[in-house]
Amino acid sequence: MSKVENILLSLLENLDVGVQIVDNRGRTIYYNDAMSKVEGLRSEEVIGKKVVEYLKGVEEESSTLMNALKNKEKYVDVIQHYSSHYGKEVTTINTTIPVLYNSDIVAAIEISKDMTQLKELSEKICRLEKKNINSKNSYTFKDIIGKSLALKDSVNKAMRASLSNSSVLVYGETGCGKELFAQSIHYNGIRKDMPFVAVNCAAIPSSLLEAMLFGTVTGSFTGAENKRGLFEEANGGTILLDEINSMDTTLQSKLLRVLQECYIRPLGSNKTIDTNVRIIATLNEEPEKLIKEGKLRKDFYYRISVIRIDVPPLRKRKEDIDVLVKHFINHYNKMLGKYVSDIDEEVRSMFMNYEWPGNIRELKNTIEYAMNMIDNNLYISKEYVENRIFKIESAALEVTNDAFDLRGLSLEEYKDNIEKKIILNALKRYNCNISKAAAYLKISRQNLQYKIKKYELL
Repeated sequence: MSKVENILLSLLENLDVGVQIVDNRGRTIYYNDAMSKVEGLRSEEVIGKKVVEYLKGVEEESSTLMNALKNKEKYVDVIQHYSSHYGKEVTTINTTIPVLYNSDIVAAIEISKDMTQLKELSEKICRLEKKNINSKNSYTFKDIIGKSLALKDSVNKAMRASLSNSSVLVYGETGCGKELFAQSIHYNGIRKDMPFVAVNCAAIPSSLLEAMLFGTVTGSFTGAENKRGLFEEANGGTILLDEINSMDTTLQSKLLRVLQECYIRPLGSNKTIDTNVRIIATLNEEPEKLIKEGKLRKDFYYRISVIRIDVPPLRKRKEDIDVLVKHFINHYNKMLGKYVSDIDEEVRSMFMNYEWPGNIRELKNTIEYAMNMIDNNLYISKEYVENRIFKIESAALEVTNDAFDLRGLSLEEYKDNIEKKIILNALKRYNCNISKAAAYLKISRQNLQYKIKKYELL
């Protein structure tokens, strides 16, 4: 084996994605360890065999490897759902590439990303969201607490929107209560007796989200079954597309066609299904900025924002803090069996001078924390809240102080401490908007959420 071949083999064996190579007859000639883990098979059980010989329910007509050999075509991000010889259920997203030599097909390479657990989690999220939204705990306009003119203006627009069938875009920072507005529009409107289905676009990869929204038919991909999509489930009602800025632009264009033509086409089907669904979408970043960055299609934005409602952040409606505090105190009094009356004047002053980067969600969590810590006091005092609301500001200021003083820490502890402070700075800079902070730090949103949890930052 040559030096180059050794390098390539080492590379293939150390990839965290599955790689399989078949010859021009479809028989496996290479099968790396990652692929073995995906399918639960040993390489010796696969080498020299066609996929139809060791995978259950897979036909040559539906195999991307066999189709790549037959048609000399490349297949990108194809969903595959199948069972191994031992009955292990597998879901992958595959890219399959034909290898040509002098126009003759000599092999096909398949790269597989294991999506089994993510698919199960995504479907669970969709089921839970649908169950929760359709439960008796749905929100209406009476649940939107506040007396500020900015909030009242947004509520008035939402009330008008509830009497329409037009698409609605709800824009606001993280923690402002966008879903509260979305549910209120539905349950106060002409579709209130029909389904309301919420989908968190940030939690589900677009390749799986498309199948969940539009449904699938048998044969659309390996192992696919006839399955109704969420558009069919919500027919006559409303779909909430939460954080649509997390949806890739290809899926945005497909949704645009659905909105314009009022029909869907399940994956793998030649038939269309008429749909009567109202779209409410939410964004936690400025639409104009997203359009400029290429993350939001301009035509899609105009179609979903027939009615646009901007939910004001808490720092711009501080006159609502008192009424919100009393509402949360009453809520947790009942839940925790406490008898707290109010916050004291020192805390009230602190609250009014704080910028609330996490908005109403941060205020609610601050009150919940204080209510759990307090004993028999009638008033919440400074000691129960100061470490919560000034945690980000005070810690962020420390970044520039004693920057190279280890203070008795080990190197790993010091590195963690620096990383923690850099993340706190980013969160403060973008008012705890995780998507913006992650983009600023040039890491994924999921990675930032992991680090926030690791360092107990929020």
